[in-house]
Amino acid sequence: MSLIGSIGKDIKTVFEHDPAAINTIEVFSAYPGFHAWQFHRLAHTLFRWHIPVLPRLVSHISRFLTGAEIHPGANIGEGFFIDHGMGVVIGETSEIGDGVTLGSTSHQRAKRHPTLGNNMVVGVGAQLIGDITIGDNTKVGAGSVVVTSVPANATVIGVPG
Repeated sequence: MSLIGSIGKDIKTVFEHDPAAINTIEVFSAYPGFHAWQFHRLAHTLFRWHIPVLPRLVSHISRFLTGAEIHPGANIGEGFFIDHGMGVVIGETSEIGDGVTLGSTSHQRAKRHPTLGNNMVVGVGAQLIGDITIGDNTKVGAGSVVVTSVPANATVIGVPG
């Protein structure tokens, strides 16, 4: 497949995997996950050609601009999409198949993100995933993973919380 064809397929993938995507101009100009994937295409090609330093430089620039770090040696299949990719790290020996989406819980155009009540505390590294409601005055412990709604005045700890 040509480079232009691959980029076109990547844009189509964004629309298939992110219901918030509005138009091609938005995807091309304001989707860091899309940008990280395009930078990786270049870095990976240079890496396969055994060009020294330049693949890592491209990867480094990509990390600075997108917040996602993908080693040039990582093998990633077609139809790859990073949604909410700040802090994503993909190492040199990673192998990712076709059609993989990182950072999303649903492809439906519906509410997909948490609702947080008033006077809450969410500990560092906690993950609140999906269309859940966390009640008022609730504390979520550091590192907890919350996938179901939590009533008011509760404390949540653990995996799952």
